[in-house]
Amino acid sequence: METLLDDYPYSSRRAIRPLRVIIIGAGIAGLCAGLALSRTGHSVTILESVSEITEVGAGIQLAPNASRILHRLGVLEEVMAHATVLTRVSIRRYTSDEELSTSALMPCMGLKYRAPMSVIHRGDLQRILLNAAEKSGCRIITSRTVIAVDSKFSARVKAQNNNTGEPSWFSGELVVAADGTKSTVRRQMAMANGFEDRPVPTGDAAYRLLIPRAKIEHDPVLLQMLDQNVAMRYMGPGGHVMAYPLRGNTAYNLVLLHPAKPAGRAARTADDSWTSKGDREEMLAFYRCWSPAVRRWLQHADHDILEWTLYVYPEIPRWTQGIVALIGDACHPMLPYVAQGAANAMEDAAVLATTLTCTADVRLALRVYELVRKHRGERIAASASATAMTLHLPDGPEQRKRDEAIVNASKGGDHPDKWGNTRWQDFMWGVDIMRETVENWDELTEKAGTLAEYTSYSRARQAAAATLETSLSIYNVMSGLFSSVLLRLKLW
Repeated sequence: METLLDDYPYSSRRAIRPLRVIIIGAGIAGLCAGLALSRTGHSVTILESVSEITEVGAGIQLAPNASRILHRLGVLEEVMAHATVLTRVSIRRYTSDEELSTSALMPCMGLKYRAPMSVIHRGDLQRILLNAAEKSGCRIITSRTVIAVDSKFSARVKAQNNNTGEPSWFSGELVVAADGTKSTVRRQMAMANGFEDRPVPTGDAAYRLLIPRAKIEHDPVLLQMLDQNVAMRYMGPGGHVMAYPLRGNTAYNLVLLHPAKPAGRAARTADDSWTSKGDREEMLAFYRCWSPAVRRWLQHADHDILEWTLYVYPEIPRWTQGIVALIGDACHPMLPYVAQGAANAMEDAAVLATTLTCTADVRLALRVYELVRKHRGERIAASASATAMTLHLPDGPEQRKRDEAIVNASKGGDHPDKWGNTRWQDFMWGVDIMRETVENWDELTEKAGTLAEYTSYSRARQAAAATLETSLSIYNVMSGLFSSVLLRLKLW
């Protein structure tokens, strides 16, 4: 697979104007951005709120569009050493272990899209990216919680030292906010543009389980599932299950989607704290009628499990302002149904670094970054929401129609599951986003110039309207005072 990958247009490109860059957040998005920017010649400081960056999370999928970027960042070989390559995905109805359909993954997807497809533990990927970022020269400062960026969206960041409680300012020439779905900078940018940025609960939640091999060594059925490098996708009313082996077949990863508890929905909306302690008995009760294999896996779940309540976020008007850019979940939070959250964060980082190898004008580079990424990222995020409805259909005519379409997809029909839809795979996995940015640069800069003129005109209109509104308010107040004075004189 390595021979199919190419470095174009990245490995030899360098920043036209090296910048001092401040990145907020050392998750996958922030570390990819730090690595991409430092490798092209920028001086990078990453501010992270936690005191120690540890391996947390469970499995994530690395589609070809992610692998292509990881290769150009120089880390794909190490990533693949810790990843699991899946041969196919088996799609099944929830009630039994009978296969409804199967879709080939590797090596055929790798050959088609010229980059491998795999799954990996999030902690392994984050560790690899962290080590690479530090080796490339990134300065990572932990225990720093960002309070705000400068109100003019210049490259000044106010952060609190979590150990002392003291705030301090960090200054640079570009700020990249990779601070996740609870992004302080996203909220500040939305407010500055008169936009209310409130998450909305989807009504779904997820359990994430990672079951070690030692727990199931006595069960030949589960051992076979663990060793076969096949992803399992079970669909049922109100939920679905995605499962696959990780870490050299030493652990089995399960993501179990189900209806969120109605009682907790309102409270969670208020503070957006979507991860809470789950109830193992409730989990077993919901999946009690699901396939025997699913129920056997769940019997090995720990008593302490986490439940992740899923939210959708409104599309914000812009991803950049001044010399500040949002990337990753800070600008396009994604539901897990098409497994593109991490991949799109990598695309953000790669495009941002690429634009800065094409121009010394930072504001132009940010406008082009937004042009390339915003529409694509938001389309993929929207497809994830649509996929949830397809996977969770209740038993009945619509469900039977979906299942028939899935069976016919193997004969050339249109797959109703976006993750398995050939045309949508071409859109998600087949686009070489870095190559397109470079090859379409002239057209993109022309559009970016038009966008800047329109934005400037819109701002001028908004400012004029605000001035007029203020003037009318003053006029109304003065008219009222003048009328009151005349009335008093008349009475006198």
